[in-house]
Amino acid sequence: MRILVTYAVQEEFTELKFPGLHNGKEVEIGYLRTGIGKVKSAYYLTEVLNAGKPDLVINMGTAGTIHRQVGDVVVCRHFIDRDMLQAAALGLEYEIDTAALLEEKGYCKHWGETGTCNTGDSFLTELGNVAGDVVDMEAYAQAFVCRAKDVPFISVKYVTDVLGQNSVKHWEDKLADAREGLSHFFNEQVLSF
Repeated sequence: MRILVTYAVQEEFTELKFPGLHNGKEVEIGYLRTGIGKVKSAYYLTEVLNAGKPDLVINMGTAGTIHRQVGDVVVCRHFIDRDMLQAAALGLEYEIDTAALLEEKGYCKHWGETGTCNTGDSFLTELGNVAGDVVDMEAYAQAFVCRAKDVPFISVKYVTDVLGQNSVKHWEDKLADAREGLSHFFNEQVLSF
């Protein structure tokens, strides 16, 4: 079984330590740093998927929130493109749900509390009309690419900041906590992916 783990910046990187076998198959884990933003993220993920299709893509990283608490880990199978949401009246797609393909393959069924990730090409620092539980700058683009390539996709986000409360400073200060929190989350999931 081949798992590709994506993350935006080195400060978010957490090495996964899944056991050597899953359902009798050897587990291989690869990593991809995508950079920040939807375009870079989609481009680099597409390049890797074109070179060889993994069985599962796991996006990990940090996120801001309105509704959750700093330190929460949110597992996302539903994604909103906040940039395209503004053009929803034109009939443009702005939502993707990856749960069905994950369920079909039997991946990540018992992975914690779920939520919706709102993705856009801006670092949100102020409260506004934001749909979803967490906000980031890459997950929707990756969900879009994985859907196009028929690869199961899930995103796990550590909440570093609450929008409207000095988000940039909180994000920078919470990166070490995020790595520790994500590592703890994944260590608990090793037998249930």
